[in-house]
Amino acid sequence: MSQAFRDLLKIIGSGTHTGGDLTREQSAQATEMMLRQIATPAQIGAFMIAHRIKRPTFSELAGMLDAYENLGPRLESQTLANQSVVVFGVPYDGRSRTVPILPITALILASEGVPVIMHGGNSMPTKYGIPLVQMWQALGVDFTTLSLPQLQRQLETTGLTFVYTPQHFPAAEGLVPYRDQIGKRPPIATVELIWSPYRGQQHQISGFVHPPTEDRFRETLPLRGIHHFTTVKGLEGSCDLACSRTAIIGLGNSTFERLLLKPQDYGFSPRDVPLVSGDEMLKLWQELLAGQTNVLTDTAILNGGFYLWRCGVSGDLSTGFARAEELLNKGKVWEKLQEISLFRL
Repeated sequence: MSQAFRDLLKIIGSGTHTGGDLTREQSAQATEMMLRQIATPAQIGAFMIAHRIKRPTFSELAGMLDAYENLGPRLESQTLANQSVVVFGVPYDGRSRTVPILPITALILASEGVPVIMHGGNSMPTKYGIPLVQMWQALGVDFTTLSLPQLQRQLETTGLTFVYTPQHFPAAEGLVPYRDQIGKRPPIATVELIWSPYRGQQHQISGFVHPPTEDRFRETLPLRGIHHFTTVKGLEGSCDLACSRTAIIGLGNSTFERLLLKPQDYGFSPRDVPLVSGDEMLKLWQELLAGQTNVLTDTAILNGGFYLWRCGVSGDLSTGFARAEELLNKGKVWEKLQEISLFRL
């Protein structure tokens, strides 16, 4: 048993009247001891559930991210030093109800010279949905066998890469079984949404479901020196904007602004596409990449156009939507996928 971890656990696990919050340094220490498996399994499980019940403070989340930065993979690039790299944070436990569009969105951005990093693992508790890495494998791109230097070269060469946590951050992967055993998302799930495996100028984009989660993003990211970020109340907590409802978006720059984007104001169909099967998802994507129109077209143009605007490629939303449609119709997004799938050192 780790006595040092036991002392930290007592602080957050002692209840409303006698418990308290960890400092940023204590939170980083506790997270490192969990990642390094210095804490015992009983201690790790107790910490996760106690922290979930208490709810982490902004300083605690910042400390957890400090530990992730200290022990986790870090990409960096002199080639991209003058560019803002987009880092997408989406739930690691995947999608199960609606067809995702993020791979198409990422390809649209990369097609226009916006570098993109994603990260995640395999199907994960508590949702066990389709994870991002499997979506990319369906498109013919397998990031799971690449080393970190290869990922960095891929990012510089193609403008897009993916950090696969079982391969590139095994310490974090070691905490996955605890999520299954406690049956709830621990605060580490919030950390994953705002963790960045990139050292350099960046634009953090994170999805959320509940407003308090977005509040934590807004307060924690500046503590970590991240002032350029976007928050999205997206489909199933992802960064995918829904066609069926007004998009609630936070724009973090030097100040924070709220954007309410109504898809119907731009002529988009008010429907989201249900996820029936992985094969159907792939078929819809392949049609989009071939320049064909289907039930997912509006979702693809809405998301691609919004992010082209938000990342500074397009001067306004309407121009962004038109450009996203053009890139799909002219095969530019398909060409970018081929470039990534054929990437070799």
